[in-house]
Amino acid sequence: MAEKQTAGRDHLGKLAPKFAELNDDVLFGEVWSREAELSPRDRSMITIAALFSAGLYPQLKSHLALGKAHGITKEEAVEIVTQLAFYCGWPKAWSTFPLIAEVWPEEEDK
Repeated sequence: MAEKQTAGRDHLGKLAPKFAELNDDVLFGEVWSREAELSPRDRSMITIAALFSAGLYPQLKSHLALGKAHGITKEEAVEIVTQLAFYCGWPKAWSTFPLIAEVWPEEEDK
């Protein structure tokens, strides 16, 4: 059973309570929990690609961390970004590699 998501309520509950509810209960509670259709690891890879392509770096960093929790390795994250650089933009890759280094700091010197 996945951990109950509360980030929406924690960060936006007072400002945008309905949005927070949809984030926590629908997006993460219903869609992300459909593990028979796609694993959390696969959902993380897809979400990382989508956020990368849009250049949404704060959310991308959060989803890199979630992807790490779902089993994506630093090497796989680097490969995802390398692949996407050719389709979504070289500067986006340059902006994302430091985020990978922050999310996987223990592996920086490997």
